Amino acid sequence: MDNTNKFTGKSSAYASSRPKYAEQFIQYLKNSAGLGLESIVADIGSGTGILSSQLLDIGCTVIAVEPNDDMRNTAEKLLGGNERFNSVKGSAENTALEDYSVNYITVGQAFHWFDHKKFKAECKRILKPGGKVILVWNSRVSSNKMIKENAEICQKYCPGFTGFSGGIKNMDSAVSNFFETKYEKKVFQNDLKFTKEKFIQRLKSASYMIPEDSPNYEAYISALENLFDKYQKNGFITMPNETKSYAGEIWDLNNKKIG
Repeated sequence: MDNTNKFTGKSSAYASSRPKYAEQFIQYLKNSAGLGLESIVADIGSGTGILSSQLLDIGCTVIAVEPNDDMRNTAEKLLGGNERFNSVKGSAENTALEDYSVNYITVGQAFHWFDHKKFKAECKRILKPGGKVILVWNSRVSSNKMIKENAEICQKYCPGFTGFSGGIKNMDSAVSNFFETKYEKKVFQNDLKFTKEKFIQRLKSASYMIPEDSPNYEAYISALENLFDKYQKNGFITMPNETKSYAGEIWDLNNKKIG
């Protein structure tokens, strides 16, 4: 399935309301995973450049690979002034990058949209020996009462809603099948604070968001506003959230590509 156009027209809402990844995760990349000044990172499915920006902040050279023109153009406007930022029109399955050209591959909030088998083959092609793949999500804490009610509203009004973040619930099985070998899972608390405007914008940035000319649009927005009013404190709502990452190699101990 081609997911390229799922976020067309949503780049403004995406860039303004989507959260950064937990600072502890970024420090983990720097201090434990080894990303830094000498690192060339392919950020695949880079969207509006949220993760790319954080990687630039720790000194990485970033090649942002994004197939959606709307999202990629927004990233270029936001990050194009940084000489270590490079933007490429490409997909997870066909990045257009050279063989063995990057030290790391990162994927923020996008792995669930990929053809995992084809993406893995592309990772093998572009990664240098010993390079790592790092998959990361900002994930709502699904047991929270407010988030459960939020999901019920989305289910009622949005026909394309299958769950938050493309319907992912537990990526451990898919990730294990992808790496086929040892990988490291980390979870960092990253609770998110929104004003009403940003909360609504966050939902508008979702792949399942219904168009403004939908007969249910006004009712959907009204339900989200009522949810905000129910749980807000001093004009803000706090969304329990975690940054979950999975980091591993796709090379075996004899320095041969796995698979």
